[in-house]
Order: sequence, then structure tokens, then C-alpha cells
Amino acid sequence: MNAVLSCFRRTGALREHAGPVALSLPTVIFLLILFAVPVVQLMLLSVQSGSFEHYEKAFTDELYVTVLLNTFEIALFVTVISFLLAYPLAYFLTVATPMWRAVGMFCLLMPFWTSILVRTYAWMVILGRRGIINETLLSLGIIDAPMSLLYNTPAVLVGMVHVLMPYMVFPLYAVMRRVDPNLMQAAFGLGAPSWRAFVRVYFPMTMPGVLAGASLVFILSMGFFITPVLLGGGRVTMIAVLIEQFVTEFLAWEFAGALSMALLTFTLLVYGAFKWLMKSERNLA
Repeated sequence: MNAVLSCFRRTGALREHAGPVALSLPTVIFLLILFAVPVVQLMLLSVQSGSFEHYEKAFTDELYVTVLLNTFEIALFVTVISFLLAYPLAYFLTVATPMWRAVGMFCLLMPFWTSILVRTYAWMVILGRRGIINETLLSLGIIDAPMSLLYNTPAVLVGMVHVLMPYMVFPLYAVMRRVDPNLMQAAFGLGAPSWRAFVRVYFPMTMPGVLAGASLVFILSMGFFITPVLLGGGRVTMIAVLIEQFVTEFLAWEFAGALSMALLTFTLLVYGAFKWLMKSERNLA
């Protein structure tokens, strides 16, 4: 009798999970076709010669190691700057009145809904030698000649932060909305100054949002292409730009595949590190 009941329970559990599995099946097939298959093809292409010479070159040649480290550095700077700008903005959206919250969300989402290419060209107009910034400073007499604001690393950072900051704001805002304001009032009531209450109470409770936003921004920054090409002007080389050059200019598909797999591996390692940090944060909480 117990065996029969156990069998019925297992059958019911299978039927219960059959619906979600069936619903997720089209998405799984879609991802396999458009993501897994190209990744496997790249991996096979990079070892088509039967050796790992392309990987050896990618990980030992000083030029490519420098580009990979430069990509990591730019992604790190973009993540830090996005955090410093997004944290107070997310807090403002949390405590603002409904009207000002709607205005803030509108200002945040309008650029988010605009093409990355359009936003990048807009920054080229703003930062150019005859752009708004230089023309304003010249007209005010602050500078005597146009400054070089374009085709350098700061320009790339500005453009990337503008594109990626919403990915930092939204996770922070979602977490901040769940923080009980009475906890801060309790800290004030116990005599804690504002800065200590923020450091010891509020900020630790928003760490899941910080880690989620940082992981999104950092991982997306690692594979950025359009903004470094246009705002960097060929002077700022990231790994995605290098891959494009080997594909379109040098027709070295095998080595481009090795660089792509190196970027994917590094990205997965970073993602795993963020997952470990978020799991540790949940365990501490």
C-alpha cells in the first residue's frame, strides 16, 4: 500500500513539474540554437589545427595579455563609477514622492530606450573639438583652445557608464525598496550618527543589490564594442575590438575564436566570483 501511495506521489510530482518544463522548453531550444551552438563552433574553430597554439598565443603574448588586462581595468572603472553615481540615485528614487519618482524613472529610462549607437554619437557631438563642452568653455574664456576630450579612455568610460548605469540602478532600487526604514530610526534612537547608521545598518542591507548590479555592469562591460570603437577612435583597444579586427581585417578566424573563448572563460570566472560573494552575503544575513 505504501509503495502504491509513493508511486502516486511521484507521478503527481512529475505532472506538477511537467508544466514549467514544457513552458521553458522553447526558451531552452532558442538559447541552444543561438548561443550554445555558436560557442561550440567557436571552440572547435580555435582548435581546428589540432593544437592549442592559438590559446598559447592569446595567454602568453604580451600584446594580447595587455589588451585583456586593459579590458578588465576599464570594466572595473565603469563598475565603480556606475556604483558611485547609481547608489544616491537609487536612494533618491526610493525616498522621493511619487511624482518625483516618476520623473526620475522617466529620466533614467529615456536614454535606456535609445539605441546605444545613437547615444554614442551624441557623446561624440558633445565631446568633440567643436562640441558643446569646448564651445561653452571657449565662449566663457575659460580655455584658449579646444581640449582633447574625445578618442581617449575617459571618453570611453563616460560613454559606457551612460549606457550601463541603469543596470546598476534597478537592482539597487529593488533592494532599497525592501529595506525597513524603521531600522534606521532605531539606529538614530540608539544614538548612532547618520554616517554610522548608514555604514553599519543601511549599506549592509543593500549589499545584494550592489553585488547584483556590479556583476551585471562588469560582465556587460567586458564585451563592449560600439562605444570603445567610436569614442576610443582606435586608441582604446578592448578585447571585443581586437576580436572584430581579427575577423574582418586579418581573416584569422581561428585566433579570433581563441580570443572569444578566452573572453568567455574570463567572464564566467568573474560571474562565478560574484555568485560566490552573493551566496556568502546571504549566508551572513
